[in-house]
Amino acid sequence: MLSGATSARKPKSRAGTEVRASIVARKRGNARGAKGRRKVDCVNDKDSENKSAAVPQLAKQAEDIHGRWPWAERSVWSERMLEALENGVRGGKWFSLIDKVWKEDNLSAAWLNTTRNGGSPGMDGQSIRQFSAHLDKELKTLRRQMMEDSYTPRPVRRCWIPKPGSKEKRPLGIPAVRDRIVQGAIRNVIEPIFEREFAEHSYGFRPGRGCKDALRRVNDLLGRGYTRVVDADLKSYFDTIPHDQLMERVKERISDGKLLALLEGYLKGGVMDGLKGWEPTEQGTPQGAVISPLLANLYLNALDHLMAARGYEMTRYADDFVVQCRSEAEANSAVEMIRQWAQENGLTLHPDKTRIVDATQKGGFDFLGYHFERGMKWPRQKSLDKFKDTLRHKTRRTQGQGLSMVIAGINPVIRGWFGYFKHSRRNALGGLDGWIRMRLRSILRKNRGGKGRGAGHDHYRWPNAYFEKLGLFSLERARDLASQSQ
Repeated sequence: MLSGATSARKPKSRAGTEVRASIVARKRGNARGAKGRRKVDCVNDKDSENKSAAVPQLAKQAEDIHGRWPWAERSVWSERMLEALENGVRGGKWFSLIDKVWKEDNLSAAWLNTTRNGGSPGMDGQSIRQFSAHLDKELKTLRRQMMEDSYTPRPVRRCWIPKPGSKEKRPLGIPAVRDRIVQGAIRNVIEPIFEREFAEHSYGFRPGRGCKDALRRVNDLLGRGYTRVVDADLKSYFDTIPHDQLMERVKERISDGKLLALLEGYLKGGVMDGLKGWEPTEQGTPQGAVISPLLANLYLNALDHLMAARGYEMTRYADDFVVQCRSEAEANSAVEMIRQWAQENGLTLHPDKTRIVDATQKGGFDFLGYHFERGMKWPRQKSLDKFKDTLRHKTRRTQGQGLSMVIAGINPVIRGWFGYFKHSRRNALGGLDGWIRMRLRSILRKNRGGKGRGAGHDHYRWPNAYFEKLGLFSLERARDLASQSQ
């Protein structure tokens, strides 16, 4: 059984390890809120005391295990807990974790992450700045409420954001700042438990993984002949996850009743949607909540392992995934398997957006912002549209900024976009430089009392070299430099 850090008793075996977890007091990080006692075998052993190499060796072992889990929150995950994580616990379940959630150091770490992520106020109207004005008091109140079982998650504030390249809008749930902090503290505690079991081909919202890793896998599989692609889409995935089945997956690894009640409280807390008022949430986990990506990954983990066990080459980033096959028959079988699994687990495979594609032919498929087709890839149309919309907003002719300030504002956007799409086919980015300069010439034209877009004689009045001297980032030049360094 486990409640956070292991006791001094050594596990019998990997399969049948029993770990009792009282948090142990340590000089760094784990002292406050400790309970239980720490057994130290060598306290009264003079021979052991004289072996000066023991402490460095223990320290090295601790650093080694933390090196394997560099992202795990150290105020929660001591070396003993990480050892238990790697060796396995009896019954596969972890107990008494709630005291790790309300630990002062963990709440402080969750607060720091909240400030880094920023975001708007939740339904209570309290901003991050307002919370920080009384930080010590607010964190102590959160801790006391959780310890007294009086903490209740508040409904999330729903707002609607546009889908790139579409007239449709997607719901975003914004939790209160206090709830974001507690969710972050919960994630610090439970993420390693589930991360240990996530599939290798899952890349979304996971420590040390990202879009580029998923894209590399897709590229590699295409190069190896896996060109029949199941381009799958789960309809409104985040909004339709069944609560009962999701909680059953959580309970497979966690048996702390108070922690489970907190998670269920977030799921069923409801939403505040403008004039509509409060609405109950019977299913789904709101996009925008800190804990949602982890829970969403957990729910699809069974599908990940099912597909891997059947030999299918799947690449998943959150609810966006493709399955790459060598034949049409194999792709059809994969679709049927995914459809059956989705039905059994309360989800729906979108009938119009799910399709089988031959990547060697014209048409191709989109994945994580790229379009793949006939051995090449380039930014998909929605990615281009979103990029241009962002730059249009920053290069308005009436914003009243000098050109140097405008360029300073758009350079990070262009540089970041290039960093992601620099592996596109050579001619995919060429026309964008000219389009950006046209936007800037239009500003200069407006400043001189002219109207319309920068064109014609403006190219001579403000040649490309003019913008180069002002430091405008060039996609073409950056692509040439990247090609030379390869």
